[in-house]
Amino acid sequence: MRLTYAWGALAVPVVAVTVNPLPAPRSITWGSSGPKSIESLSLLAPNDATVSDAWNRAYNCIQKLKWAPATVEHPISSYQPFPTPTPTPTVRQAKRDVSSLTRVQVRIDDLNADLQHGVDESYTINITQSSEVIEIGAKTIWGALNAFTTFQQLVIFDGKNFVIEQPVSIADQPLYPYRGVLVDTGRNFISIAKIKEQLDGMGLSKLNVLHWHLDDSQSWPIDIGAYPQMVQDAYSGRETYSHNDLHDIITYARARGIRVIPEVDMPGHAAAGWQRVDPGIVSCANSWWSNDNWPLHTAVEPPPGQLDILNNNTYPVVQTVYNELSGIFSDNFFHVGADEVQTNCYNFSSNVQNWFAENPSRTYSDLMQYWIDRVLPIFLNNQPNRRLIMWEDIVIGSVPALNVSKDIILQSWNNGPANIQNLTAQGFDVIVSSSDFLYLDCGFGGWVTNDRRYDVMTNPDLNTPNFNYGGNGGSWCAPYKTWQRIYDYDFTTNLTVAQAQHVLGAEAPLWSEQVDDTVISGKMWPRAAALAELLWSGNKDKDGQKRTTEMTERILNFREYLVANGIGAAPLVPKYCLQHPHACDLYLDQKAVT
Repeated sequence: MRLTYAWGALAVPVVAVTVNPLPAPRSITWGSSGPKSIESLSLLAPNDATVSDAWNRAYNCIQKLKWAPATVEHPISSYQPFPTPTPTPTVRQAKRDVSSLTRVQVRIDDLNADLQHGVDESYTINITQSSEVIEIGAKTIWGALNAFTTFQQLVIFDGKNFVIEQPVSIADQPLYPYRGVLVDTGRNFISIAKIKEQLDGMGLSKLNVLHWHLDDSQSWPIDIGAYPQMVQDAYSGRETYSHNDLHDIITYARARGIRVIPEVDMPGHAAAGWQRVDPGIVSCANSWWSNDNWPLHTAVEPPPGQLDILNNNTYPVVQTVYNELSGIFSDNFFHVGADEVQTNCYNFSSNVQNWFAENPSRTYSDLMQYWIDRVLPIFLNNQPNRRLIMWEDIVIGSVPALNVSKDIILQSWNNGPANIQNLTAQGFDVIVSSSDFLYLDCGFGGWVTNDRRYDVMTNPDLNTPNFNYGGNGGSWCAPYKTWQRIYDYDFTTNLTVAQAQHVLGAEAPLWSEQVDDTVISGKMWPRAAALAELLWSGNKDKDGQKRTTEMTERILNFREYLVANGIGAAPLVPKYCLQHPHACDLYLDQKAVT
């Protein structure tokens, strides 16, 4: 007998296995003939270093960790605050199967497919009752890596032996080709070791894009050979990335099926580094960022600084920096920012003010169009297959450009589904990063100092919240985004079929104003894993119902798995909730989340 079910299809899951991988496979069929033991495994696979290295990592992890999920002590059916319903049948465990697993046989159709956007990541795993062979099939190397990641979650240690709890068949592929997180090394430096720790978590959860926000107005940590003086604006000589460091991260990520997409934010968020080359190409760098009068602000956060769009010396520097980084980051995508340009900054630019004076009908949208027209040839000339990513501001921000090519991918970070609807209706491809659902840095309070709004000694009535009490507490994107908030986000709601096809995927940003090595992993994980499953197989079962309740067990166990693998993931619940599945649910009704 075999049991086939879609994740979330049953109010109470069939009690056949205690481990369920995250992200949930698109299709999984468990048998019921009993555990398959593993003595040792030999690999039969195409001769490819990426494949063999990935297998060795997975197999060594299995042997080292001796992993077992939390004990299921109290399934939901045992709670009886109401008259006992008809019990859900369980599956009797059969005796241990006599055939042990001894070999892994891997078939890969295309060994040459590059790790670029849209590469086939599908795979199959087949473990039968009678066979000693674990059969893995994939279209590409990158699908095989996904199979290994799933396989290492299937193997558990029962106290004496390594086993797979039942024969199993999996056919799996992602819903979205772009599944990412953002790491910001401009506001605070993140060490190579900690970036690799995030990549380890991404590989385990099948996230496949690291968006690396390299710099910002606060610091420039990247060595640029053409302009060695730029790195003088790093926080210290130790807080920099050499070319070898960049190659190291790219290589480490690729070995785990992860693309690295760099971002150099321009023309906004640009002071550090650029000003070392030529102070004249940076406007408003020496202004007071908030002016004690917000309508006169020159930046959304300190320090101010934007590239002077009308200084002709700006563009050779941009071209040189971009070309050098393009020689290191070979991905077909490159992020060039274009967010949060502050018009007040250009009150400090005589170039811009004279340009407006020459023609009073000109607007800041004309200025942004001037930027687009000058930089696009620079960005596209030496990379014929490149697609640029920009923040949505360039199209629907406060100072949008007048005409933006539909070849540019827009990253949407404001107004949730409304902005996604707007951009896809215009025909733009979109990466979803809605701040009210996916920003991982939100909800930790304000970070600007000398803030008199906190100087309140009493709390008002609950019906009249203020900045401190019942307000946002200085965190503009509060509240904190829980894993459930992330997982329950249906970002294609109300899109037409044509519009939904423009959604490439999503990304959870972790901006680093309050993040460094000491806290990055706890703020990233395991919440990023909720996005990983949302993008891989969705948050609904075959009947269209949210499977958030089932995800609870997966993500609580996956947090433990991350920690076992050396990733400093934060706890989500008291350990009691992990050891007593569903005992901490707010509703006994397992379909409460709809």
